Amino acid sequence: MKIIAHRGLWKTKREKNSLLALKIAIEYGYGIETDIRDYKGELVISHDIADADSPLLEEFFRDYQQMGSSAPLALNVKADGMQGSLMQLLKKYSIENYFMFDMSIPEMVLYKKYNINYFTRHSDIEEKCVLYEDSIGVWLDSFYEEKWLKVDIVKNHLQDGKRVCVISQEIHGFDENPMWEMLREVACYEESLMLCTDKPKEAEAYFNGED
Repeated sequence: MKIIAHRGLWKTKREKNSLLALKIAIEYGYGIETDIRDYKGELVISHDIADADSPLLEEFFRDYQQMGSSAPLALNVKADGMQGSLMQLLKKYSIENYFMFDMSIPEMVLYKKYNINYFTRHSDIEEKCVLYEDSIGVWLDSFYEEKWLKVDIVKNHLQDGKRVCVISQEIHGFDENPMWEMLREVACYEESLMLCTDKPKEAEAYFNGED
């Protein structure tokens, strides 16, 4: 299983989505989940409304390339109309192991049209996956029902040939341990299964059997 560091590797909330937190996560070999918006004609990294202090996405992509990383990038789309600029940056920095997710349905149609890698969603409030057939994977989330995700849901998507990224339960304030125990049943899908977590070091130890 590939570990995805949720907004980088950080110790305090203020460090989330900082270039330093993202760079440290890359140094540890983790994949990255981060949030993308536009600000004054530039693509930036920001979960909330962007401002002048938001890091430039291009700086992160440059670090990623210069560090020789090929770890997966989960890019959370927080604004519309960014396809052209994203395509330019992905090409400029030769980034291939990436996917976009969380965009609106009309935007997802455009990502499909331009052949940009995207994940569809499946969660306790989204029973059907939009544009499933053309997606390269599925983002699995649980907002309200702590025990909604079952191993059969994960297996079915994997058997459909989809990559799967599961949101770890601590991100929503739940206990992550029951989910992690369940995921051990499918952790053998090393190339296709990812876990997005605020606790990447702990997850790496857990799934490597270092109890």
